Amino acid sequence: MRPSTLRALNRAAELTRQNRFTEAVLVAEPVILAADNAEGAEIRRWLIDHATDFTDHPSRKETA
Repeated sequence: MRPSTLRALNRAAELTRQNRFTEAVLVAEPVILAADNAEGAEIRRWLIDHATDFTDHPSRKETA
């Protein structure tokens, strides 16, 4: 996955946690639509693996 795609997905997750869903979609949608089949599969896998990034409150996330 391109670094710019990953940054957009992480930003969309952050915005979603802040209840800024419309902005999250505006950030993520263009990179998702521009992805080729291989990157699209990576995005799908990332979204599945990071679903809680979109739903957990930042204060409840574990620090690494």
